[in-house]
Amino acid sequence: MVNYFLFGFRNLRRRGIRSWLTLIGIFIGIAAVISLITLGSGLKAAIGAQFGISETQVITVQAGGLNSYGPPGSLVTNPLTRQDSEAIGKLSFVEYAIPRVIESIKMEFNDKLEIYNAVSVDEDEQSMNNIYEALDLKAEQGRLLKPGDTNRVVIGYDYSIKEKSGFDKAIKAGDKILIQDKKFEVIGILEKQGSLLMDKVVIMMNGELEDLAGYGDNVDIIAVKIKDRDSMDRAKEEIEKLLRKRRGVKVGEEDFEVQTPDAILASVNTILGGVQVFIVIIASISIIVGAIGIINTMTTSVLERKKEIGIMKAIGARNSNIFYQFLIESGMMGLAGGLIGVVFGMFIGFAGLIGINSFLGSELSLNMNYYLITSTLIGSFMVGAIAGIAPAMQAAKQNPVDALRGN
Repeated sequence: MVNYFLFGFRNLRRRGIRSWLTLIGIFIGIAAVISLITLGSGLKAAIGAQFGISETQVITVQAGGLNSYGPPGSLVTNPLTRQDSEAIGKLSFVEYAIPRVIESIKMEFNDKLEIYNAVSVDEDEQSMNNIYEALDLKAEQGRLLKPGDTNRVVIGYDYSIKEKSGFDKAIKAGDKILIQDKKFEVIGILEKQGSLLMDKVVIMMNGELEDLAGYGDNVDIIAVKIKDRDSMDRAKEEIEKLLRKRRGVKVGEEDFEVQTPDAILASVNTILGGVQVFIVIIASISIIVGAIGIINTMTTSVLERKKEIGIMKAIGARNSNIFYQFLIESGMMGLAGGLIGVVFGMFIGFAGLIGINSFLGSELSLNMNYYLITSTLIGSFMVGAIAGIAPAMQAAKQNPVDALRGN
């Protein structure tokens, strides 16, 4: 068996560029599949980081309606209220409910003006600790807000980077900024989270943000921490039932959304899965074209190597020896195409993850899926071997006398 592989490798080298051209179809197909799966995994992780909720036992509630041109839950006709949050917090499966307001604010620093999002936190210590836990907030510089902090804010990580701050200057803990023409001290800068919202957020006391924006008791999002992870679906049903009663709507007429992390990720995965299926179909066509190329190349090789086949049979080679030599040689062609495709696919996936990290400000790393790589290489060898069955059978059936004559 080792000799079969050695002979196959020698013959592939001898045929030169013709062998490599035969591999293009398989190479393109394998590269497409590997790069797509690598990028798909990266996209799922990146999109998951955008939810702004890291705790898996947190349900998000927001009002339905027009919010395409503003922060989540904003610009709706019937917003949620603090009273809704208090009522949800009393449900049996709920540990606590956190009302969050997200407002677009005018922010000025270094003589430059930008529009960003500000998020409210309630002034009491327990509510602060709850939201810090739910959002997994930690300070990279300075500290987080505490009860009694007036005219102070905590800002997202991107503001501490000159190129990402939007002000041509990095903001540091202790700097003064203007928000809606009112001066605030930056008391802390958050650790990087890889979220478009949280890495560019401004966290303020609820009373101060309400003074600037005047939203009253309205809230944009309610983050609900569930007592038990296994009770997620039942808690979701309780919240929906409660809000239908409070808002006077029937089943199917809800003007609000109650979303679990699993449901959000499932929607994302469904979309990405559809794209992956489409690309895999296209890649399969490319692999089939490559297999046809292997059949053509190996059939031509049988005709060109008739004398070689005749000599092998004359010195005692059986039909099975000839068959296995050509079969394994075909498989090695498929394996070579698969190997090149894996290398290029991983390179494309790595380049794509760099692009995702640059766009989203995340820190995703390339994960080597060794099971995927191994199964892909085995699969490419099998494709080549299957494509070579007919030429291998043709070679094995050669009459040694006719083969030696070149007939």
